[in-house]
Amino acid sequence: MEKRPFNVHPDVFKLGIVSFLTDISSEAVFSVFSVFFTVIVGAPATLLGLVEGLSDLSASSLDYFSGWLSDRSGKRKKYTILGYGFSTLAKVMLLMGSSVVALASFRIIERMGKSFRGPPRDAWLSEVAEGPTRGYAFAVHKAMDKAGAILGPLIVYVMFLFWGQGASTFRIIFIMAVITAAVSVAVLALMKDRPGIPHERENIFEAWKTLSPDFKKFLIPSGIFSIAYFSFGFLLLRAYDIGFVIKDVVLLYALFNISFVAISVPIGKLGDLIGRKYIIILGYLTYLVMSLGFIFATEKWQIIVLFILYGIFYSIDAAQGRAFIVDLEKERRATAMGAYNLVVGMIYLLASLIAGGLWVFNPMYTFIFAAFMTLVAMGVFTILFRTHRVDFV
Repeated sequence: MEKRPFNVHPDVFKLGIVSFLTDISSEAVFSVFSVFFTVIVGAPATLLGLVEGLSDLSASSLDYFSGWLSDRSGKRKKYTILGYGFSTLAKVMLLMGSSVVALASFRIIERMGKSFRGPPRDAWLSEVAEGPTRGYAFAVHKAMDKAGAILGPLIVYVMFLFWGQGASTFRIIFIMAVITAAVSVAVLALMKDRPGIPHERENIFEAWKTLSPDFKKFLIPSGIFSIAYFSFGFLLLRAYDIGFVIKDVVLLYALFNISFVAISVPIGKLGDLIGRKYIIILGYLTYLVMSLGFIFATEKWQIIVLFILYGIFYSIDAAQGRAFIVDLEKERRATAMGAYNLVVGMIYLLASLIAGGLWVFNPMYTFIFAAFMTLVAMGVFTILFRTHRVDFV
């Protein structure tokens, strides 16, 4: 009998290790990207909004395609490893220059790898995660993922302490990111594939038609909420405006991830117990409170509390939102994951552009708009799923 760390299928744990290493790499870079891009390199906040919006779009641009390929062939590992490998190669761009164009290109291209790997990996997870404990299994995976997101920024913080905040330190950070990402791909390559049921005769358009009505209904409030979901980089900029220096902004990013990891498994178990639709509503409510908090925050301790709150929201959105999709779509789960990511990703581009434009006039307008759209999305979701029940399979 296979050993089960954390009482989950071994593949959940192994994929968690891959995500752990990948997040050390990616989040070490992302924890400093917005400040490095605007403060060190000198790019305007409006350009940051455009780049982050395009990166969010890029992060979902290939989801539907890769999900369809994975469901059509039944293969999970091949497409997952292609996505992780592409992201690793993109990080090499960080070593080739620090111009605005180079940094913007890296941010967008690297996210394409994330887009391609997500649906086949999540479908892989759904097939080894038993129904009644599916929320817990997804939470364990995301907790391991975000544990890497804690360690990455902390490594960056230590580097800043020892070597300062100059260009040479950033280069060391980027080298570390490339090496760690390469190791994650090597770990994944050693895993055994867990193929799904192939649907070889189905083209990419027919696949959409076969997705469940409940899943398509979920896209409505998800799309509305996505308009409120501006880049995390704006939260880091807000912290910088309040008075946090660059190395302390990195610690705030680590704190956000600590909050995510701490709440992820309890939230997953709660969703399995009471029903995930109530957890989704809790996620909307948390984001609403956080957005309102950033409107009125003026002290550092308030920013700290809001970053903890954001970690709670993100644990719900990243793990339980996907578990809810798996509950709704029984057959073509990679395709559903891909369709969801593509829809919200396209809207993220608009959201980040709106956030960047509002930020120029007044940063508070960005958070006011986010709070309003979140309230609308929460109301629509509550109406559409007020009588919904899920049978686990």
